[in-house]
Amino acid sequence: MAVARTKKRPVDLSTARLLDANLNRAREGLRVLEDTARFLWNDKPMVVRLRAIRHGLHRITAARYSELIQARDSRADVGRTVVETGRTRLSDVAAANMRRAQEAVRVLEEFSKVFSPAAAPEFKKIRYQLYTEEKRLLKRL
Repeated sequence: MAVARTKKRPVDLSTARLLDANLNRAREGLRVLEDTARFLWNDKPMVVRLRAIRHGLHRITAARYSELIQARDSRADVGRTVVETGRTRLSDVAAANMRRAQEAVRVLEEFSKVFSPAAAPEFKKIRYQLYTEEKRLLKRL
């Protein structure tokens, strides 16, 4: 993981798995929110903002994405069998995915401080954008 023009530090396999999982978690949560804003609320400005955030994650991580994928081991992931709580309302889906994205970006921010220090402020910026979007989202719920 690195912002362009930064020196890459080596990442061990298990840490790369952690980064990959959290990058996926953040993007998946954002995609659920983006589709909620697009198809349920017809809120084009929110769709544009969420898409920009998701693309920002790609921009930050693109240089090392193949390294993260190589570390992926979905079959052996002990978290595969964890049962998630059910959702009873559409608003629960949106709120849970906002929290999922925020938490995942926080993990990316913290670990990037070690492996790609220049990326940490970029992740922090995204995390705060998500806090702003959460406030807007809660008004919709």
